[in-house]
Amino acid sequence: MNITYLTQEGHDRLKAEMDELKTTGRQDAAKAIAEAREKGDLSENAEYDAAKNAQGMLELRINELEKVLANVRILNENDMDTSEVRLLTSVTILNKKTGKEDTFKLVSESEADLKSKKISAASPIGKGLLGKKPGETAFITTPAGQMEFKVLNIFV
Repeated sequence: MNITYLTQEGHDRLKAEMDELKTTGRQDAAKAIAEAREKGDLSENAEYDAAKNAQGMLELRINELEKVLANVRILNENDMDTSEVRLLTSVTILNKKTGKEDTFKLVSESEADLKSKKISAASPIGKGLLGKKPGETAFITTPAGQMEFKVLNIFV
C-alpha cells in the first residue's frame, strides 16, 4: 500500500478531477465512440480506434486517481513541526555556489508545481532537504550535478 500525503486543497483537487472524469469524461467518450460507430465498418475506422483509445486512457487516469485517493492521508499544515524540513513545510535555502536564496514548499508528487514554488519531496532536492535543520547544509546530486544548499529558515 502506497500512502500519499496531501493537503486538503490537493485532496479536493484530485477528487474533483476524478468526479469530472467519471461523469463528463465518460459521457464524452461514450458519445465519441457512438458517433464513430455510426460511420460504418469498424475494422477500418480510425475515428473509432482513436475514441476507444481515448476511453482507455480516461479509465486509466480514473483508476490512478482512485488508487491515490484510497490511500491518502490529509495533513494539516497548522500541526507541522518546523524544527526540521518535512513534508508541507516551506524552506528558505541558500545555493552556496550561486549565492542565491530561494524558498520552496515540500509537497507530494501530485501537488508539485515549480511555478508555485512547490517541489516534490520525492525529487532529488526534496529528498536531500528532508530532515535538515536550520543552519545545516544539504549536499544533493541532481541531473545538473552536485549542489550544495544551506537551510536558512523553515516555516509553515
